[in-house]
Amino acid sequence: MDGTTKSQPLLVHHGSRFITFCSSRVGGMYRCLQAKRFVLSLLLFPILLTLTSCSVIEGALSVIKTTFSVTKTTYRVAKKTVKGTIWVVSGAYELTKGATKLVYHVGKFTFDVVRAPLEYPLVRDDIQTIDGLPVKEAIRLGRVKAAPYTVKGQHYVPMSLASAQTYEETGLASWYGEETRQLPGGHMTANGELFNPNALTAAHKYLPLPIHVQVTNLENGKSIIVRVNDRGPFPSDHNPDSGKRIIDLSRGAAEELGFVQQGTARVHVETIQLDEA
Repeated sequence: MDGTTKSQPLLVHHGSRFITFCSSRVGGMYRCLQAKRFVLSLLLFPILLTLTSCSVIEGALSVIKTTFSVTKTTYRVAKKTVKGTIWVVSGAYELTKGATKLVYHVGKFTFDVVRAPLEYPLVRDDIQTIDGLPVKEAIRLGRVKAAPYTVKGQHYVPMSLASAQTYEETGLASWYGEETRQLPGGHMTANGELFNPNALTAAHKYLPLPIHVQVTNLENGKSIIVRVNDRGPFPSDHNPDSGKRIIDLSRGAAEELGFVQQGTARVHVETIQLDEA
């Protein structure tokens, strides 16, 4: 050893090249350390930048994903709650306690509702019980709207009013009540209203009573609104398949829809929303 320090340059690999940062083993040690820190900073900077960018991108994607999810959920809810046109009603459209008659309008359609005397026979005399009670007693007590009922031993459970708001169905419609024209006196529907074969009314097995539906004859495009105030159609002794029909219309409603002569028609039925003027 001659007391001098031989030069040992520090080589750092960067890509395909080696870069010299110092040339003294002792005197340049401090500078070498600084150089190493500088090089490490250069090498780590792209990695840190990439990680930070990924974190920001992931965070942004997370926010976007959450926003999309909320929007999608809101749309599904809106799709279920917003349904068709709200029809404006002129006048009250339900018989209140003690009232015997009311007249109201839904669009261009007029409805004349009369409470039937309890001694009148039912149009559907095969209904045996309503809400576990004799039919007339259930009507007198007002326990009809969505109450379960029996017909020839078969139990029927109507849908709730909330479920009925979004009801729609396509199927076969028929009409009924012609026989009441030949019988003396009046007849009563399942909710205690006077049956008028010329009015725009209908019978349904599962909808609450009363409720309003729009019926469209798919064979000719004609459409009307009817008041559902009775139960049916049910299987008959001479035609068990009649129970498969989705709605039974009054003669007046069938005339408006243009299928009186043929007896049945393929229709689309959906409940409508009403708002009192």
